[in-house]
Amino acid sequence: MDNKRSTVAVVWARGDIDLDTAPALHRRLEAALREHRDVVLDLSQVTFMDCAGLGTLLDARGQADRHGGRLVLRAVGPDVLRLLRFTNLEGRLTATPDHHPPDGARPQAQRPGTTRFAMEGEAP
Repeated sequence: MDNKRSTVAVVWARGDIDLDTAPALHRRLEAALREHRDVVLDLSQVTFMDCAGLGTLLDARGQADRHGGRLVLRAVGPDVLRLLRFTNLEGRLTATPDHHPPDGARPQAQRPGTTRFAMEGEAP
């Protein structure tokens, strides 16, 4: 296994994950899971998620499972956690209590109401 495949990718989501933005997150997670066995999705700055976002997370989880990897949700906020519980997906999607990315790794602030998906080391 090459070095990229053995490292963990971190993907940050900001703003809303909904019908309009879920396809972009889906592409970002697919790309991360092609290059890395394990992917952490940081949701600390997600303000809203609908069923399209849930579908994206489940698709990514399935892709990770098929390739022997893991998708871990980090810093799941109360609204998203409530959605996971309401849909009985809390146990299917692994979440961690870690709310802080590595030093210097957090994407820079952006205009409220916009959605951004960035990977560690990527310019915001």
